[in-house]
Order: sequence, then structure tokens, then C-alpha cells
Amino acid sequence: MMSCAGRQLTSRRFRLHLLAVGLVPVLLLGSPSAMALGSGQSDFGGVGLMQTPTARMAPLGHFSASFSRTAPYRRYGVFIQPTQWLETGFRYVEIEDRLFGERIAGERNYLDKGLDAKFRLMQEGPYLPELALGLRDAGGTTLFGAEYLVASKRFGDVDLSLGLGWGYLGASGDAGSPLGWLDSRFDERPDDFGEGGGQFEISQLFRGPAALFGGLEYQTPWQPLVLQLEYEGNDYSDEPAGAPIRQESRINLGSRLQLGENLSLHAGWQRGDAFMAGVSVSTNLAGLSQVKQDPRPMPLDAPAQGDWHAVANTMEANAGIRVADIERRGDTIRVTAEPLRYRNLATSEGRAGRILHAELPPEVSQFRYRWQSQGLELRESVHPRDTFVAGVASTDATSEHLQGVYVHAQLDTAAGETLYRGAPRRFDYHLGPALEQNFGGPDGYLFRLSAFADMDWHTDANGWLSLRGDATLADNLDKYEYIAGSELPRVRTYIGDYLSSTDVGITQLQYSRTAQLAPDWFLLGYGGLLEMMYAGVGGEVLYHPFNSRWALGLDVNRVRQREFDQRFELRDYQAWTGHLTAYVDTGFEDLLAKVSVGRYLAGDHGVTFDVSREFDNGVRMGGWATFTDAGNDFGEGSFDKALYLSIPLDAFFVRSSRERTDIAWQPLTRDGGARLNRRYSLFDLTKERNLGNYWQQFDGVWE
Repeated sequence: MMSCAGRQLTSRRFRLHLLAVGLVPVLLLGSPSAMALGSGQSDFGGVGLMQTPTARMAPLGHFSASFSRTAPYRRYGVFIQPTQWLETGFRYVEIEDRLFGERIAGERNYLDKGLDAKFRLMQEGPYLPELALGLRDAGGTTLFGAEYLVASKRFGDVDLSLGLGWGYLGASGDAGSPLGWLDSRFDERPDDFGEGGGQFEISQLFRGPAALFGGLEYQTPWQPLVLQLEYEGNDYSDEPAGAPIRQESRINLGSRLQLGENLSLHAGWQRGDAFMAGVSVSTNLAGLSQVKQDPRPMPLDAPAQGDWHAVANTMEANAGIRVADIERRGDTIRVTAEPLRYRNLATSEGRAGRILHAELPPEVSQFRYRWQSQGLELRESVHPRDTFVAGVASTDATSEHLQGVYVHAQLDTAAGETLYRGAPRRFDYHLGPALEQNFGGPDGYLFRLSAFADMDWHTDANGWLSLRGDATLADNLDKYEYIAGSELPRVRTYIGDYLSSTDVGITQLQYSRTAQLAPDWFLLGYGGLLEMMYAGVGGEVLYHPFNSRWALGLDVNRVRQREFDQRFELRDYQAWTGHLTAYVDTGFEDLLAKVSVGRYLAGDHGVTFDVSREFDNGVRMGGWATFTDAGNDFGEGSFDKALYLSIPLDAFFVRSSRERTDIAWQPLTRDGGARLNRRYSLFDLTKERNLGNYWQQFDGVWE
């Protein structure tokens, strides 16, 4: 597990040793095979040749991590493909002959950080090429900043690309600015790059001279091997390296060898006198899945258990739900429960329906499932018994059953005969290792390996006490030294002190309580040690209409900074922080947009934009950017940014699970734009109010 946060070390809650076991075969195993022509990673990361991009896109849901070295540069990239028309990623470039300097990090090599994005403008057709527009190093120091327009066309075993580049890709200046006729400002490109670290350098975009670049890839008769020929647009006359770089030729030669489905080796001869070598590891996260060895669904003719306590236990073991109560009213049976195992409620309902059918007399004609989360009422699903049984017996009858199923939020509160009432849930716990990593800052690679214990004690259906403790097993945090200059309060840049000051700490100890103010209004209150660095109290209110494309939430928190030893003592710094957040299901390619406006931990005000996409297997790809009024006091530039993945453990293991693990890549941890790491979110607790692809989730119910 890896968090490429430049200053941030983020705890991983779930069982990382299990996830690592699942990732190894996914990423490395397999015999040598062919990669689709034109889909390999470039030296800079992202689909391309070597030094130059192409118009090609990776498959939807693709994830890649790459490394390449062409002296004096070492490049590390992480790229994702959240939509068919967008590729985006982070890149770190280590400059071997340039140092940070004594003021920052002494004798350590300079490490530059950048954000890339490529947009497909036109898909390839029989006669027309693929066309893409891209930005390189757009959100960093722009030491390698470039813009480009590129086209690609395939002819049998050859994939050709031709592009026009500005900035780093157009340094050869084959022609004056092609946009000069629009405005004379496009004729010259500002040369003060590097002074706006962390900012989008809008003033540079598509300005200055341009140059042609391009090349081809050839699929050899031996399928794992692809050969490359490339013509660069850069002449290396204005490099950020410590010493001048000589270019003997603009023609580069390269090759790519595919080892298995997920591992690729790269080698080439560039600039006429430099050797390049690299490696990339990739997988398609949208396609991650594992054949399940869950318990078989109960047969319709299973013998009746005659004991509703035993039925509830069977539902938990087989249908993956914790039953709060079972009631009967006339010809209807209603089960109130919370999902525990299966990500899809349709799966739990299908399995529970088989158990109920075996237990109930013929006069019961309807099954109702009333779903809850931490005491909050989410929705109710209603299944006609006769069509359900027919659908299980024959797939020809499944469509008729689905036509009779309906889901609503107007819960029927009329009391019936109580057949079973479960004891309140009391104690849950998780044990396992946690790994925090730091890569991308002047301190080099930092890590902390720890063991954690995570426990919940439920006082009732709506209230629970959460406790998490961490014990360090191994680390190198003594190397943590550099703190970026800033006039803001140090609300996050003490992270190294928190992680290195104690081997055993209380990461979190808080009491949380939920309430439902109205059918669509939800409330959450909490107080205690809220996270590693802050204690306090807070609350959140959320308006989340049933099956709506939008929701609106407000959180307000009063917090105080904790002492470094992570016990119960507090420091002097305290603050109000909170945000008004709009959640919007765009209806476009499953994209969820979040916009949060409010006050951050350092007292700065601003907005955070978050856009993500969840695939059918539950994997979510996303990114966020935060802009505040901190200005130059932000630490480096005027905004913060990150890419993240949220991966269900269900995708890796043979047993279904609703647990997830999160991975984030954040170039720097700053004091500006810092948010409180709230453990619980009402939007997440009430996510089942949206049906999503509920009707398609019944496909596996009838097996």
C-alpha cells in the first residue's frame, strides 16, 4: 500500500497485509503477453512514446505506476483513466545534479512535482485519427510545463503519432506561435516558470513558439516486444538540470517488453547520447474482481428452523445482514436490518428471501426489507413472494418479479406481531498492520509501520464509542526535518512530530450519535479525540432526499490541537472549522461532484472541488483541489490537490465484504486548505438512499 503524499502520512485502517497478498497476483503474475499497440506508458508517465505523448488513451479504469531514468532525471508517475476521454496523474522528477540546498534539505537531490491531464477530442475512425489535447506539469512549478495537440492513427502493426507542442515540448521552436494571429500575447511565453509552485500557470498556456513532435510504434512478430521511433520537439536548451544538457539528435529509439499482463520494461537511446531504462506496473481497476467462495444461497425447500432467533443468525451468516427485528402484519413479513457483507442490497435481499420462504406459511405473500445504518432509516424494499419464488426456480420469470419489486423511503411504521427482536449490537473490533509512507518531499522516502487496534462500543442503535490505538513497529521518521515556510498557523506541518514523538498513541477516541430529524434530514454529533492531531466537538446535518441526484450537508467543528505524544493533553491552538458541501450525481459517466465551501483549520477560507467515479465493482477513482484566501502564505502556491482511489476489499478476496481501503497521492502537506479528518460522514452513512444500479444487481441473485 502506498500513499505518495509529499508531506502527509495517512493511516490505512484495514488489513493491509491481506490487501498486499491480493495485489501481488493482480499486478505481477501472468505469462508474457502483448500490450495493445500504442497503450504503453511514456517516460513522463501517461500513455505515449518516450519523451512525447500520443493521442491514445488507456482502457477505462486503468491505473499505472511507472519509473524511468534518463540522466540526469529520474521520473516517477501515477496515472489513472477515470473516463474514456480523460487521463490524469501525478509525476515526480528527481534531478540528480541539482540540490534543494542548505535552506531546505541540504545535500538531497531536487524533487519536482507536477500534475498532467490529457483530453480526448476525437476518437479514431476509418479515415480520421484519434485527436487529443493535453497539459503537462500544469499544476506544479512548470519546470517541465508544456501543452500539446496530438493525433494518432494506426495502420496494421504500426501506430503513428504527430503533434504540435508548446513549452517543454516545443522548445525547438520550429515555428512561431500558431496562435499569434489571435493575440500578440501568444507570441511570447513567460520565462518566470518555477516562481508559482503549486499554481496553474494560466499565463503560459499555448504561448510562445511551437515545435512538431511525433513518432511510431511497431508491433514485432514476437508479441511481447514493441519497437519505437520518436522525433522530439524539445532541444534541451532550457533545462532545469544543474548542468547544461547536450542533444546530439532529436531522434530517439526505444523498445517496450511486456512481461505478463501488468508489468512492462522499457529501454531506449535518447538525445543521441543518453540511455533510458524504465518499468511500469499497471492494472485495470474497473475490472478487478475475484471468484467468490461465499456460502451458497439457501435452497427454497430448506427445512424450516422453527426458531426466529436461529433464522436471524442464518440471515447474518448467509445473507450478510444484522437483523434488528422481524415483524409480521397480516400477509406481510418485515425484516429491519443493517447490511454487513454484500456491497449490493439486492444480493442480501435475494438470499434473505430464500430463508424467509422456507420458514413462512403460504399465506404470507410479501417480503419487506427495512434498511438502516447506525440507527438511521434509509429505505424499504418490497418483494412479492410468488414472483420471487418463480424467479429463483426459473430465470425466465426474473423479469416479471423485478417488475413487481418497488423501493421507497416512506417507511410503514405501523406495528405488527414481533417475531424476533435482536439484542443491541455492542462490541466490534479490527486488528492489523498500518503503513504510512511519505514520498515527494525534500526529506526523501519516509515510512512508519505500525500495528493498530480499532474498536467500537455501541451504547444503543444510534450511539457508539470509537477507539483506535497505534503502536510503531519500525520507522525512519528521524529524517523528518524540512518545514515549508508559511505565515499560517502550523495546523498540519507538525505531522512529523506527532508520528515520531511516541511509539504508542491514541489516534482516535470519540463518541458519535445519529438522529433522524425528518424522512430526508439526518443529524450526526461527535466529540472527543477526533483524529491524531485534533480533539474537539462537532456536528453535521444532511439533507438527502430519497434517490435524488443531489444532497446538501453542513458540518461545524470546534477543535483544539493535541500534544505530540497522542495522549490526552492539548496544545494552545484552537479553531472553528466547517463546510457547506453540495453532493451532485452529475448523471454523466457516473461522475459524483462535491463542492465544499467554508473555513479550514488554519483560519483560511475557500472551496474544495472533488470529482470521482465509481465503477460497477465498487472501485472509485477521484481527485480534489482546494483553493483558499491564504495566498502566498499557503506554503507553496495557492492551491492543494490530490488523486485518490477507494478500493473495496471485495475486489481482491474470495469472501464478499463491504470494507474499503483508501489510497491518496498528495504532492505536499500544507497548512493552507487543511481539513479536519472526520471519521464519519452522513453522506457515506446514508449512501443506500440512492438506488444506483440496484435493478442490475439482481443478476446474481437467482443462482
